[in-house]
Parts: sequence; structure tokens; C-alpha cells
Amino acid sequence: MASKFRLGTTAYTQDGRRYFVDDVDAGIVYCSSQSGAETEFPEAQLLTEAEWKARSDGKRTDLYPRLKQAPPYTNAPKLDRSAAEQMLLKVGRLAPSVLDFVAHDIATRILSDNGDGDLVAGLSIIKCRAIYDSADPAVRAGILASALGVAPDVLVGAARLGDNLMRAMLDKGLAGQAEVFEAFQGRRRQ
Repeated sequence: MASKFRLGTTAYTQDGRRYFVDDVDAGIVYCSSQSGAETEFPEAQLLTEAEWKARSDGKRTDLYPRLKQAPPYTNAPKLDRSAAEQMLLKVGRLAPSVLDFVAHDIATRILSDNGDGDLVAGLSIIKCRAIYDSADPAVRAGILASALGVAPDVLVGAARLGDNLMRAMLDKGLAGQAEVFEAFQGRRRQ
């Protein structure tokens, strides 16, 4: 029986690792990685490039509903709902791009943690923000607080103290991610 793999083509494992086909013999595919490490797999355990892309496209179709079910969106800290809403409104007024950044950043982390890092490049900022905005205010406050490196109750409480304090907290929280945030702001919002 003819193999679906040819010498020099790319083969993918089920978890997305990429190998180059060196030889195929009796149902065994002999491969090498980009680093030059050699390994072998039964042919049934590997996917061709076309099969991998078709599988990835299937993952893309249910990507956004899966993000809504991820732990950051299902685990809400104990916060006063109205206070969390007020804090989010204030942040949205003072620095709206911060909320876009946080929504995209949490989606990126969820995908990376689930082994779907290859899907990050195709994330829509608008869809990530829609998922973020549809979450409970306590969940959104918790995600924002986590991104800024502060306790959720501290961030929510600071919203009552004034705009300057909130700006300072945002600046300090984003200082460690300044380059990433700057690059994000240059992206087209799609």
C-alpha cells in the first residue's frame, strides 16, 4: 500500500509537532525535527500538512466559544458587582485600549496553555473583546487585575479614589509589558 507521506514533506503529530519525512518503510515514517533529532512514528499517528490544516480550521471554528468556557472566564472573584462595573467603566474611559489588550492577552494565554499557540496569530481583537465584555463584571475585573498584577479587590476599591490613582495603577501594571502593549496598540483592530 502506498504511503501518504513522501520524502521531504512535512508530517505533524496529533499535538502539532512538525517533522520532516526522511523515509517511509513498512508503515513506519522516519522523521527529523528542525533541530535535527531523528525519530520514527507509525504512519497512522501522523498527519499530512493538508490534514493538519483541515484539523486546525476545525479548531478555529469553535475557538471563541471554547474561550468563553476557559477557567479565567468561569472563575469569578468575590467582588461587589456594581463596584466592579464602575471600575471597568472608569478604565474604559481613561484607557480603552487597555481593555482590548487585556481581552486579547487572556485569549492568547488560554490558547497557549491549551497547546493551541498556533491559533494566536489569527485571533480577532474585536471577537476577544466581545467575549471579555460578555463576561460578568467580577470576572472582567479579576482578569484585568491579574494582567496588572494587583488584587481584584484593591483594583476595584481604587476606582472610588479618583482618576489619577487609576491611571497610576494602569501605568504601573503595564510597565512590565510596555513593549508588548506598545506593539499591540500598533495592530489593526480586526
